Amino acid sequence: MSDIPVNVPVDTVKLRIEKTMVRRIPTEAFYYLVDLRYLWITYNSISSVDSASFYNLKVLHELRLDGNMISVFPWESLKEMPRLKTLDLHNNRITHVPTEAIPYLLNITYLDLSSNKLATLPSDFMDIWPPFNGAPISTNASQKVLLGLQDNPWFCDCKISKLIELSKMSGTPVVLMDLYMACSGPENMAGVLFQRAELDNCVKPSVMTSATKITSDLGSNVLLRCDATGFPTPTLYWAKSDGSLVNNTVQESPGDGIRWSIMSLYGILFKDAGNYSCKAKNDAGNAEATITLSVAGATSTTILPLRPDKTEPTSQGTTFTPPTYTPNSPTITSTVLPRTSTTSAVPKKPKTTTSNSLLKGSIKPAKSQQGANGRKLAADEKSKKSDASKSVKDLKIVEETSDTAVLLWTADGLPNDTPLTVVYSPYDEDDIKRTVQTNAGSGKVFLDGLSSGMRYSVCLIAKGSAAGKDPCIDFYTLVNVEDGGQNQFFIIISGIACALVLSLIALLLYKILALYCKGHSTNLDQEELEKDSYVKFETLSMKQRTLNSRPTELWARRATHESERMLLCSRSSIDSQMTYKSDSSRSEYLC
Repeated sequence: MSDIPVNVPVDTVKLRIEKTMVRRIPTEAFYYLVDLRYLWITYNSISSVDSASFYNLKVLHELRLDGNMISVFPWESLKEMPRLKTLDLHNNRITHVPTEAIPYLLNITYLDLSSNKLATLPSDFMDIWPPFNGAPISTNASQKVLLGLQDNPWFCDCKISKLIELSKMSGTPVVLMDLYMACSGPENMAGVLFQRAELDNCVKPSVMTSATKITSDLGSNVLLRCDATGFPTPTLYWAKSDGSLVNNTVQESPGDGIRWSIMSLYGILFKDAGNYSCKAKNDAGNAEATITLSVAGATSTTILPLRPDKTEPTSQGTTFTPPTYTPNSPTITSTVLPRTSTTSAVPKKPKTTTSNSLLKGSIKPAKSQQGANGRKLAADEKSKKSDASKSVKDLKIVEETSDTAVLLWTADGLPNDTPLTVVYSPYDEDDIKRTVQTNAGSGKVFLDGLSSGMRYSVCLIAKGSAAGKDPCIDFYTLVNVEDGGQNQFFIIISGIACALVLSLIALLLYKILALYCKGHSTNLDQEELEKDSYVKFETLSMKQRTLNSRPTELWARRATHESERMLLCSRSSIDSQMTYKSDSSRSEYLC
């Protein structure tokens, strides 16, 4: 076999391709095997794996590619297998693991990279697991991670210092398959076991800040400094409490293993308060220290006397209770609260008129009397308008039908010949108004041209009434009996149709569930699938059979649990052609 087979049954759960001449895994080689959970392609001749080879394997749990000739593995292909827990790549030719591969290994609990050509690892490789990721160490056995990294030509320097440190620990969630790994380089450490290796020139960084808490006034400038030591010389960077990086920094390294950094903040505001972390990093590890910045301060705001007809807002950020207006307004000092943007305003000074103004000699009695008469006439006119709107009451609808209605009212205090206007329209549809002219003494009016089963608004407007004071009521017309019968007929028909549709849906759901249960009844046991399983093939005995005087052909028989099938013996399982075999020829059976 030189190619990955394409005729594998689509419901395959476990597939094992072993000891063949397959040299590459092409794009989407297993696209149609959506139920595949175990894929073993071991001890073949594979040297090329496409980045999309494992596309659509959403439920794959285990991938084994050991015993091949793979030098570059497409680590980004792991994102197509979100449930993958086991990845076995041992006994290949892999030379390095890129930094970009680290995020794809977060869910892996069994990773075997032993017997490859790895000399180093990214310095961040071990940071995804405890104790290097800062997460608490758990004793739960289900959360253990098994790593196979033995039988590689390791170059023992700071890049793998965390791996060397892990080999000296006990009781960690990460377990090494072989604790007795040894260095291959540099020359002075060749053959030294990891557990005895001492990297003198590899020191984790340590960070020290100038202060842990700083309080500064609003609007001032602040400088934050931190110093770090370690080997190799660590890199420093600042970050806020939300994780965002701070750019306005300066750093310098006066010598090997020493670096300092200063972060500057100009004209600080209340939003600048919080925690600032100085983080140091090198190949040996990480460290950080935090400075807490607090902002405090107050501002003074002077509220000037305002003219009685002016209202102006105070300065933004000031909160206070508006004072009572006086001609000589005092200065008010208010404290600016953090993150407050409330704007308050001083109310207008009310205009008042006192009785003393009428006694001044500059005002003549005649003019005063004239003004009083004018106010009295205006009050009388206003009273008439108010009375006109209040004299029509007890508005109600009687004898309503599907298209007509009778409006009744009572006119109290209005002459019988006072003209009235009846305005009616469908509810909230002011553009279709209809009017009827009548007088106050009639007491009722007939409304026609209405629609069946609708809501109407009707208002009675008297001449001289104030706007918005007219009495109005709402009412509904009756539903037409014929329309009701027709609607009832449609409701019955709709109910029958819904019942039929629901019955069909229930039948389809039953059929689908039956097929689903039947398909899952043949699922293999989980524990059985995890075992190393091989298929034992029976030896097929050759028998001669003559069909319709045709030449004698060789057939084989094998009984199955379904029925007795006739299996054709052929040299090739691909072309399925019948081949005659003599008694002296060698039988071949390929599966």
